Amino acid sequence: MSGRDPAESPFPYRLVATDLDGTLLRSDGTVSSRTRDALAAACAAGAAHIVVTGRAVPWTRHILDDLGYEGLAVCGQGGQVYHAGEHRLLTSVTLDRQLAGLALAKIEAEVGPVFLAASRDGLDGEVLIGPGYRTVEGSLSYTPFTDVADVWSAPLNKLYIQHARLSDDELAEAATAVAGGLVGVTMAGPDIVELLPLGLTKATGLSLAARRLGLTAADTIAFGDMPNDIPMFGWAAHGVAMADAHPDLKAVADEITASNEADGIAVVLERLLG
Repeated sequence: MSGRDPAESPFPYRLVATDLDGTLLRSDGTVSSRTRDALAAACAAGAAHIVVTGRAVPWTRHILDDLGYEGLAVCGQGGQVYHAGEHRLLTSVTLDRQLAGLALAKIEAEVGPVFLAASRDGLDGEVLIGPGYRTVEGSLSYTPFTDVADVWSAPLNKLYIQHARLSDDELAEAATAVAGGLVGVTMAGPDIVELLPLGLTKATGLSLAARRLGLTAADTIAFGDMPNDIPMFGWAAHGVAMADAHPDLKAVADEITASNEADGIAVVLERLLG
């Protein structure tokens, strides 16, 4: 345990970790005033707030800027620790492209052709979208490619795969079965199955960010909605799933709150603040 005295503060955690999409953000991409106020109250009570998202930094920083967020953010499914106030990438883990190519070949040998996208490393890393790939973040920028060689020409954070017939859960299960010894596989949202550096999760990135703040898992309450949040829930002292979260996450959550549209984060924080 952290050794803190609960009597010192009305709020029992020193770190609040929140996913973005489906958790902190509403469907229109905004954060409600109620949730902003609840997070501000938790921080005033001594907690730090860390955003933990599957989005890489280029797809995250504009949101953080709009929120006036200046702390640390864990991006790229745990692969990047980003200082929002300084607009600086503190750590970054890249995908071994040789292993990723082998993993992709094994997956396609098992399930047939997949639609492919890739996230390049860095503060300004492009997201490359291949033929047939269904974009689910229409407001985000991406670069089309037709020659798959372009994917492997620069360092990558991760690959995204989709299938014409298999569901996200079925594709993730098949990919894990045939390539799980080469890459990490996670499902981060509708149409978002990702191939990551082996062993990389939101928990590994969050633990690095927390360590920079002198905090531990025992200090942490985490909020999320998708299977990619499962490792973060396993690491944190308390995991809270949103009402419409994926069943796999609900199964391991310590608590289920209201949806992101109904201020689920604020509901829990207000109760804990008393």
